[in-house]
Amino acid sequence: MTLRTERLELSVPTDADVDAITAAAQDPEVPRWTTLPAPYERRDAEEFIAKAAAWWDEESELTWGIRTEGRWIGMIGLHRFERQGSAEIGFWMDAAARGHGYLTEAATAVIDAGFAEPLRLARIQWRAIVGNVPSARVAQKLGFRYEGLLRQGLNDPRGRHDGWIAGLLPTDDRTPVPWPVI
Repeated sequence: MTLRTERLELSVPTDADVDAITAAAQDPEVPRWTTLPAPYERRDAEEFIAKAAAWWDEESELTWGIRTEGRWIGMIGLHRFERQGSAEIGFWMDAAARGHGYLTEAATAVIDAGFAEPLRLARIQWRAIVGNVPSARVAQKLGFRYEGLLRQGLNDPRGRHDGWIAGLLPTDDRTPVPWPVI
């Protein structure tokens, strides 16, 4: 399922994205807030692309590469996907692509697709390690409602972390509302 917006194309990551993904993952902010390994090597990108294709085939996770003018600039996906149930949105961007509204534009398209046919999700949630204010601002801008703190609720290869959680339902007004943590 390829998604298109005014400036972006979202499609399955391919081997053509390996170098861009590898280079972007060198930014220390990426492994700080995501589950990407550090150091991140070319083979990590190659393995990820193979997994993403398998996830699409299995319909277990839907992961899109975000591109502008044919150039890879980020990744976004619906994870822990349950058909006609719920999913968690996750995303990260190349440092050079941040601050241009690309992530909000891409996430809006993914959320719209998640709530529409054939997926018809009942809920999309967002979670992040406490302190990831840039991600929280994007989720807030998308209309997610802050739901609380998950004490030691997130886990990655570095250990357990406190996390923030927010949710969005298809019937929610997506107008941003204040969050107590940002």
